[in-house]
Amino acid sequence: MSTDCKITDNIKIDVFGEVIGQKISSYLAPTMKEVPAEAELISHKLMIRAGLIRKLAAGIYSYLPMGLRSLRKVERIIRAEMNRFGSREVLLPAVQPAELWKESGRWEFYGPELLRFKDRHERDCIIGPTHEEVITDIIRREVRSFRDLPLNLFQIQTKFRDEIRPRFGLMRGREFIMKDAYSFDVDDQGADVSYKAMYQAYTNIFANCGLTFAIVEADSGSIGGSFSHEFMVTADSGEDGLIYCSSCSYAANLEKAELKDYPIEQAPIGPLTKVHTPACRHVPQLAAYMKTPESSIIKSMLFLGKDSEPVLVLIPGHREINLIKLKNALGGYEPTLADPDQAEKIMGVPMGYVTPIGAEVKILADLGVARMTSGVVGAGEADYHYTGAKPGVDFRIDQSLDLAVMVEGDPCPRCKTPVKVRRGIEVGHVFKLGTKYSKAMGANFTKPDGTDSPIIMGCYGIGLGRTLAASIEQNHDADGIIWPMALAPFQATLLPLQLQRQEVLQAALALFDELVESGVETLFDDRDERPGVKFKDADLLGIPLRVTISEKGLNQGLVELKRRDNREVTMLPVASAAQELLKLRDQALKTNRAG
Repeated sequence: MSTDCKITDNIKIDVFGEVIGQKISSYLAPTMKEVPAEAELISHKLMIRAGLIRKLAAGIYSYLPMGLRSLRKVERIIRAEMNRFGSREVLLPAVQPAELWKESGRWEFYGPELLRFKDRHERDCIIGPTHEEVITDIIRREVRSFRDLPLNLFQIQTKFRDEIRPRFGLMRGREFIMKDAYSFDVDDQGADVSYKAMYQAYTNIFANCGLTFAIVEADSGSIGGSFSHEFMVTADSGEDGLIYCSSCSYAANLEKAELKDYPIEQAPIGPLTKVHTPACRHVPQLAAYMKTPESSIIKSMLFLGKDSEPVLVLIPGHREINLIKLKNALGGYEPTLADPDQAEKIMGVPMGYVTPIGAEVKILADLGVARMTSGVVGAGEADYHYTGAKPGVDFRIDQSLDLAVMVEGDPCPRCKTPVKVRRGIEVGHVFKLGTKYSKAMGANFTKPDGTDSPIIMGCYGIGLGRTLAASIEQNHDADGIIWPMALAPFQATLLPLQLQRQEVLQAALALFDELVESGVETLFDDRDERPGVKFKDADLLGIPLRVTISEKGLNQGLVELKRRDNREVTMLPVASAAQELLKLRDQALKTNRAG
């Protein structure tokens, strides 16, 4: 960044219009002492208290100047790496015609989070939650030959997904800012090269943001494609589970984690026997009444899939169903657990006593059930169960597959070592799409032999607001935010304590000028406030380097430097303070710089 500055009364800007130095008196930076009542996560609380964001409506937030500065830092880091890896920036419309989504097949598939409306001509439209259809439409119009490929395009733009329960501030909002990129290749080998390039670009981006993160296998969800990876910032407050193995490289989102084998304690094998089990509708009650392990009980749960088709899902009693895995087993259609009235109407028996024996609906069984020699199942009659029910003998299984949630201690699917669980926040996701969109929408290219073939696609997303919020979840203390240098709205803040003293004001202004001229982004706290107020606000804002200028210190030719990350306090000679701050700034940026 150029340090050739234009100076005004309140700010200092470089030749590109970027603010390097800012006096806080002319800045909209409204801090709050009180913790917002609606905020749950620490990032949500601190972003509001520090004046970074303000709520407009449920899941919709405005960025104030301090928050926008940090957001722009994320944007610059992203742009640098995307350009470095050969992606070129575009800007696509937020409003999209329904016809494109009907072509791709996602108009019905996407669900109620897709914000749909009609324009004045009664044409169906949406506010884009993502842009696969739009970018594919551009490519099918502009790309003709193998000579036009490979190609990689990205944008940074506002999206909208009508979340049913928006929460946690920027972590799960309805309107959000996203970087989405799309790659286009002639074959799978080229697509793999593009995928690996974006994988590395994302690794660099999050390292350059100063984040600690993990890369895990993930479910592709409504985006689709053959496989994907999530970039997850590790934090105890994360809403996503992260499974990882300490012996090999396996790591996966809890939704995706493969559970091929797990221990099951079974009851002794015996003949199929009907047993009276009064008021035992739930697994713990039944296990206690029959003095049998919960894992020997086969839960029979009725779900409704596509067009409300009933599907009976079987799983060992000590396990939970992974709804994402079940959704994938149902062809991508959201499974709905039948309510008691629906279950009784379809199966003819109260919930809790549903039986797979003689059931006329489709039956899906978890691999754990398929491995059981016998178990306890409902008898299709209230207050009765069968013991000795043998899967595949006493009842049919139409399909056996991995349907259970993995838990800590389960065997790694690669090396059998017990896995561990951590919490994480998804900030990025890379997908290998294949031909999902190009085939549906006719995005083809002409090969050297003159024949046409669908373009192989990939897509790659980063949530910018989530990245900021995740950084705060990972970097904070009781007093406020602790920004990594790369994302801090300002890199240093100056706190003159006796502004009415001419020597204090002049020394502070002189240091401000030095820092700005050397390119250190500096916030000058020129408010006529008590020292305690300034100190608390500086801690809340989380600016990495705090310099206090006081009459007492100046009498010794010194200013006080306090680092926000480790709270280390150092007295610096006034004459060399600017150079020392510049050195600390550069060291902090270099620490996390990738590549």
